[in-house]
Amino acid sequence: MKTIQMTMESELVERIDERVKLLGTTRSAFARKALRQALRRLDERDLEERQIAGYRRNPARPGEFDVPESDHAWGDEAWSVD
Repeated sequence: MKTIQMTMESELVERIDERVKLLGTTRSAFARKALRQALRRLDERDLEERQIAGYRRNPARPGEFDVPESDHAWGDEAWSVD
């Protein structure tokens, strides 16, 4: 791990300290978890934006994702409730 220094508003530090106490953790652990979650959300948003851009460049054609009715069938399996 690497030690860093951060500057925050006093009110934010107070709120963090309240949560840290309730959770029984440390400022560092709290910050690590919050930053990981923020990065995960940003990564997910980036992937969604890339997917949207891809479909705008190459829209789905009519019928491209149609599935034949026979593929929807469950077959002749016997179902029972035990």
